[in-house]
Amino acid sequence: AQPQPQHAPKAPHEDPKFLESTAARPLRILAEYIDPMTKLKREGIGDTIVMFGSARIDSREDALARLGRLKKAKAGKSAQAKARHKAALRSAKSALEMSRYYEDARALSHKITTWAMSLGPKPRRFVVCSGGGPGIMEAANRGAYEAGGKSIGLSIELPHEQFANPYISPELSFNFHYFFMRKLWFAQIAKALIVFPGGFGTMDELWEMMTLLQTGKLPKDNLILIYGKKYWDEV
Repeated sequence: AQPQPQHAPKAPHEDPKFLESTAARPLRILAEYIDPMTKLKREGIGDTIVMFGSARIDSREDALARLGRLKKAKAGKSAQAKARHKAALRSAKSALEMSRYYEDARALSHKITTWAMSLGPKPRRFVVCSGGGPGIMEAANRGAYEAGGKSIGLSIELPHEQFANPYISPELSFNFHYFFMRKLWFAQIAKALIVFPGGFGTMDELWEMMTLLQTGKLPKDNLILIYGKKYWDEV
């Protein structure tokens, strides 16, 4: 008996199993370069101002609400319950103090965006760009949104915490798997980096940019502003 005709196999670019394989990793890396390049060009983005900082800093409104809830809550009668409530109050008061950085980032982004929009849309200059997540990143995108301008979010796939905040311009919201491709898009078209208080990720980006400047991979007139003297002096 003769074999029956077979359906043709999927072309490689239509085969999810192949695209997710180790062999196709160069294609995935290339996609994380070409896709942002295409969309940034389509939106007329000339250059950016990158704003970085902790994902764990709340807005003043949220910090006040959290502290208010704890003050109203009953601590419980046991020594352990009282200790937990006291620690939670201490943490909430610290969060309220740190929230000033969220509000400062929000206000600064608003001012930058208002000024940048006055320069015209062809190309769009000094567009605020953040890591796309919560905290200071959200504040940066929020300030631009409230000024009526566009802003960029370069999110990263992480196991637990990262998500795209709602203030990013939808057409300029990107999600990366590879940290090094995300870093490339932070650095490649940036004219300045503004670094708010943060942790390992913030410091990683700061040292990356400083190294690129030191080695001549970025123009010497790129600026780095470290914001929050008290915090950074302690660091």
